[in-house]
Amino acid sequence: MRFIEEIDLKGKRVLCRFDFNVPLDNTQHITDDTRIRAVLPTINYALDEGAKIIAVSHLGRPKGKVVPELSLAPVAKRLSRLLGKDVTMAKDCLGREVKKLIASMQPGNIVLLENLRFHPGEEANDDAFARQLAGYADVYIDDAFGNAHRSHASNVGITKFAKVCGCGFLIKKELNYFQTALENPARPFVAIIGGSKVSGKLETLIRLVQRVNKMIIGGGMAFTFLKAKGYEVGQSLVENDLIPQAKEIMDTAQKLGVKFYLPVDCVIAERKSADAESKIVPVQEINSYWIGLDIGPATITLFTEALSNAKTIVWNGPMGVFEIDAFSRGTYALAHSVANSYALSIVGGGDTDVAIHKAGESDNITYISTGGGASLELLEGKVLPAIEALDRCA
Repeated sequence: MRFIEEIDLKGKRVLCRFDFNVPLDNTQHITDDTRIRAVLPTINYALDEGAKIIAVSHLGRPKGKVVPELSLAPVAKRLSRLLGKDVTMAKDCLGREVKKLIASMQPGNIVLLENLRFHPGEEANDDAFARQLAGYADVYIDDAFGNAHRSHASNVGITKFAKVCGCGFLIKKELNYFQTALENPARPFVAIIGGSKVSGKLETLIRLVQRVNKMIIGGGMAFTFLKAKGYEVGQSLVENDLIPQAKEIMDTAQKLGVKFYLPVDCVIAERKSADAESKIVPVQEINSYWIGLDIGPATITLFTEALSNAKTIVWNGPMGVFEIDAFSRGTYALAHSVANSYALSIVGGGDTDVAIHKAGESDNITYISTGGGASLELLEGKVLPAIEALDRCA
């Protein structure tokens, strides 16, 4: 794979695939511009090199149709403010007008094309769509890590037709951090895995238990493991069909000498609601009619102690339903514990990223990934389609 700094960009038309899939409120204002800020080093480098930047991205899931509420216009506005220079917003990502706009560009100009997913050819990885995008540019740079686990026209198909391909600084940084954690971690190496279901992270659990020194399990998935150990978990989320796999993972941990941590107490409630009655109980005392929604204070202490001597921490998935204040304390407390550790800490995007920011600890985490799904697939040991495509065209 070639990196952006190895490619001559001077005076070239450089098509950059970014992940500007940012959250918007009801008035189409961006509520979190982390993903835009993450690619500023790539943009500024290309500008310094005298490139003409053609930026492309998706936003939301318009399913191949024009959805005005999912226009990238707010991104163009925010990007202009962050760069301190005008970013021209195109009305589409294909067509004669787009070609004319690109043809009139001067070195240092930036054009943002409209949402790629307004066309069905993007998600279908259509060759014709990919060929048209590639035709706009002399150089293709992919810096959309958050979309790297998808096989779409703008990050996989385009590499077959682009003259020169490479990746930007964000993808380079993401790969370096995860490679360090998975291939040569400082030890003790601790994995914290949370979230709702074992099924969504089964491959991650199977792979990590063979690499870490300690594994901490929280969130809804913990109840499948607790039930596998014979506990009554009430109405808590359990994937009964995965109880054998949960037992196998715990058996593997025991055979390999991996310390395996599960909640010892939890916050339970009558229902998943902010106004529901709730209480803290040991896991042995979960009411058969109630549901577990967060880890309790004893578990927070246990998990914090387990992290005390960690040298590398990888965290993916919250400890509870942190969106509801009554069930957020476990996730936020663990965020403080990870932030206060002396370890290299890597957080795998998605809900965990949101929780870290809400806890006010984003500046105290070594690295927060911009791609939840992509980071999870790296932890599973999978090759990301977009990275594989860049390797092929190197």
